[in-house]
Amino acid sequence: MLRTDVKNGYHFTLFPQLLVFLSFLTTVWSGKVLVFPVDGSHWVNMNLMIKGLHDRGHEVTVVRTATSWYVKETAPHYTSLTITLPEAICIEEEDFFVTFLVKMLAIKKDGGSPIAFMSFYWEMLGALSQIHQQASLVGVQMLENKALMQKLRDSKYDLVLIDPGLPVGVLIAHELGLPTVFNVRWITSGEGHFVVAPSPTSPTMPNIVYIGGFQCKPSSPLPPELEDFVQSSGDHGFILMSLGTLVKGLPKEITSKIAAAFAQLPQKVIWRHAGEKPDNLGNNTLLMKWLPQNDLLGHPKIKAFVSHGGTNGIYESIYHGVPIVGVPLLFDQPENVLRLEVRGAAKVLDVTHITTESFRDTVSEVVNNPFYSDNMKRLSSLHRDKPMQPLDTALFWIEFVMRHKGAAHLRTDSYKMPWYSYYSLDVESLRVKLKSELNQEKHKEEKDKAE
Repeated sequence: MLRTDVKNGYHFTLFPQLLVFLSFLTTVWSGKVLVFPVDGSHWVNMNLMIKGLHDRGHEVTVVRTATSWYVKETAPHYTSLTITLPEAICIEEEDFFVTFLVKMLAIKKDGGSPIAFMSFYWEMLGALSQIHQQASLVGVQMLENKALMQKLRDSKYDLVLIDPGLPVGVLIAHELGLPTVFNVRWITSGEGHFVVAPSPTSPTMPNIVYIGGFQCKPSSPLPPELEDFVQSSGDHGFILMSLGTLVKGLPKEITSKIAAAFAQLPQKVIWRHAGEKPDNLGNNTLLMKWLPQNDLLGHPKIKAFVSHGGTNGIYESIYHGVPIVGVPLLFDQPENVLRLEVRGAAKVLDVTHITTESFRDTVSEVVNNPFYSDNMKRLSSLHRDKPMQPLDTALFWIEFVMRHKGAAHLRTDSYKMPWYSYYSLDVESLRVKLKSELNQEKHKEEKDKAE
C-alpha cells in the first residue's frame, strides 16, 4: 500500500491488488525521494519501484542498516544512507523465521491444541515486538544525530517512501514535514475493503490505489546450463518449487517425502532449496540455492509451480498463467493459496500431513488436468488486460503526491473529527437523551391521567 503522511495527517496509499485507471503524465519531472525499506521479499518489490523512479529521473536515497543482507550499500539506481546499530535487527537474520516454522509444524503435527497455538502466537507476537523495538533504534540514532537531520533537511526531499513493516520512516517524515507513501502488501485496519464481506458497503478512499503484480514482467532467457536442463525434460516439461526468501527449508522428514514424490514423476524438477540435501533425491531433480523465478515461470515448458503462497510468487504465477500446488507455511500464505484454489487455479496441501503419495498425486493432478491451467490462464488474461501497467500506475501516483505536496484533496476529512464524532457517538447520545426525555414525559402524562 502506498500512503502519504504529512504533519497535518494527509496520506496516500497504494494497494497491490487492483489498478486505478488514470491518464499517464508524459512531462518529465524530477524529484528527490527518501526510502525506508524492509529486508527480504519486501525489498524485492521496493527495489523494483526504486529502479522505476531512477529510470524516470528521480534521485533516490535508501536508508539501510549496516547488517542488512538484501539492501546493498552500493547500487547504480540509489544512494544509501547506512545506520549502524548496536545489534542486528532479528528480521535481518536469515534463520529468524525458521525457528517459528519448526515450532508451528510441531504443533500442527501433534494435533494443534488451542492452548499450544495461543502460546505459539504469543511467542511470535513477542518476537515481532522485539523487532520493532530494535528497528526503532534506527529512528533514535537518526533523530539524535543533529548533523544528519540537518543534512536531510538541506537535501530538500519531496517525499518519503516507506514499507510500514518497520514504520520508523513515519517518524522521520513527520520530523521533516514530508509527505509519505506506504508500499503495503496487506490491508490495514480502516483503510481497505472488509476482506470477507460479500458486499462491502464502503470501498477504498481515493488515496488508495491498487497496483497488484507491479513486479511482474516478461521472462528473460535462462542461463545456458539451466536452459539445457529444462530442454532435457522433453514433452513432459518441468515443475518449479520455491518456498520464498525468508524460510531456508522444511525439516528433512518433510523434504524427504517431497523428494521421493518428485522422483516418481516424469517431469524434471527445479527446486529452490537451501537446507540439507535429501538423501533420496531423484535424478530428475535439480536443487538450487537461488533461481530466476520469474524467468522460469515464463518458460513455455513449465507445467506447475509448487509454492508457499507468498505474494510475489502468487502474482508471478497469475501473470504467466502457471497453476499452483500450494504448501502454505506462515502469515498470509494460507489465505493466498486458498483464494486461488476456490478459483480452480490451485490445489492446497497441509505441510504437516504431506505424504509421498499425497504430494505426488496432487502435483500430477495439477500438471495433467487442464482444468487448473485453463483457470489460471483466465486469471492471467484478466490481470494483463489493463490500459496501464501496475508499475507505471505506482510511479504516476508517487510523482502525483510529490507534485501536489501530499495530495490532501484525496484524503477524507474524517481524521480531523474527534473519535466520538467519527463513530457517531455524539449523535447516538443525543438520540438516547431525547428518547429518555420523551419516555419520561409520556410516563408523566399517563400518571396525571391516572390521578
